[in-house]
Amino acid sequence: MPTTEASRERQQTPPRQNILEIEDLHTQFELDDGVVQAVCGVDLAIARGEVLAVVGESGCGKSVMARSVLRLVDRPGRITGGQIRVRTDDGAADMVSAAPETVREVRGKRVAMVFQEPMSSMSPMHTIGNQIGEAIRLHERVTKAEARARAVELLGRVGIPAPERRVDEYPFQMSGGMLQRVMIAMALSCGPQLLIADEPTTALDVTTQAQILDLLRGLQEETAMAVMLITHDLGVAAQMADRVAVMYLGTVVEEGRVEDVFRAPRHPYTRALLRSVPKLGSGSRERLRPVRGMVPHSYRRPSGCPFHPRCDEFMAGRCDVTVPEPLRDQGRPGAVSCLLYEEQTEHEEHEEHEETTP
Repeated sequence: MPTTEASRERQQTPPRQNILEIEDLHTQFELDDGVVQAVCGVDLAIARGEVLAVVGESGCGKSVMARSVLRLVDRPGRITGGQIRVRTDDGAADMVSAAPETVREVRGKRVAMVFQEPMSSMSPMHTIGNQIGEAIRLHERVTKAEARARAVELLGRVGIPAPERRVDEYPFQMSGGMLQRVMIAMALSCGPQLLIADEPTTALDVTTQAQILDLLRGLQEETAMAVMLITHDLGVAAQMADRVAVMYLGTVVEEGRVEDVFRAPRHPYTRALLRSVPKLGSGSRERLRPVRGMVPHSYRRPSGCPFHPRCDEFMAGRCDVTVPEPLRDQGRPGAVSCLLYEEQTEHEEHEEHEETTP
């Protein structure tokens, strides 16, 4: 997969400070029919100025994980374990245990979020300008007039024509693409260091999707903010991201640089996802191979590796019993959670031991 110029420049720069660190995150929903483990032990980190794409099928926990970062999981969902550390002026705040005042300080100012459905995320009773201005005044000491002026500036910045007039319009007076631009303007209003974009182009037509992605990429490069992009579109991930995390049934099964993961995927699930996507220049007669089976029901989480019922490389007595741990390869950054590589590592260590034994 080709990398963007910005991506190549980032790879040549020294490591930067992480602004978000997720460690062993667990989020569940306690329902009448049972407990749904939506997020199960996720570990992720995002550095300043980095774009991380989180990909996977619907129902794999991507959006719940993203909402957990800002403690926006709706009831009966709740975070049951782990840490979510967000970089602040005083060090880091753990969003799992932080006081409500700290959570409010982080939301919008440190970490902002763009949601899937802009129409349902905005109040139909207030103008665009009032809603953007409210977000600004929540974190900054400015007058209503100053907040309105900032709102006009932000609307122009995200490509909305005639922002001086549009600022006084209501959400129903705008198209879906325009509303998504408004949501991006609102998210950028307080200069966050991390933007979480949860399927920001799902409800938009193809042309508008491309425009929104170009806008996000341009703003990210202009401001050097980090972006967590939640998407099921592998092409979008390849176009936008520096790194990619592949989620399946609430766990990260593979993570690494986007070019490494897409050119040489290691986890069977990642390989299956890539085989199911049409590729330019592959020939019209090449058959696509959908991922076998369906994502298991959340109430009936498989034992062992969660992907084993659908895996073409399933090892009976191992994959259905043992939960794989993330393994890091010294040859390339990233990690993979698969027992195939545990066996390979054990074999290599055994051979190395035999070679060094006199």
